[in-house]
Amino acid sequence: QMQLVESGGGLVQEGGSLRLSCTASGRTPIVVGWFRQAAGKEREFVGRISLHGQITTYADSVKGRVTISSDYARNMVFLQMDNLKPADSAVYTCAAGFVTGRSPQDYNYWGQGTQVTVSS
Repeated sequence: QMQLVESGGGLVQEGGSLRLSCTASGRTPIVVGWFRQAAGKEREFVGRISLHGQITTYADSVKGRVTISSDYARNMVFLQMDNLKPADSAVYTCAAGFVTGRSPQDYNYWGQGTQVTVSS
């Protein structure tokens, strides 16, 4: 089993930055992804990192404004978001699995999510 806990969400003004954290316990994941879901919309892939090779992949909608990094020793993954826009407002959730992918079905474990609200 694996447990994931996110932190770092909150309210930020347009153009601001936030850094979300995801801490894994129980097992060490191979891949950690970040997803977001805005009210009334489907869950959307934001990006992922393969922990061994530190290989990252990002959705086109956030590319250039988002950086995913990890602290392998502490089983933590970070989502740094810059130049935030109101359209980025959503519940952000980290997910962990053992294969790379952009679909929620590729991930086995999910955190509870953290709210990010960007005001204009």
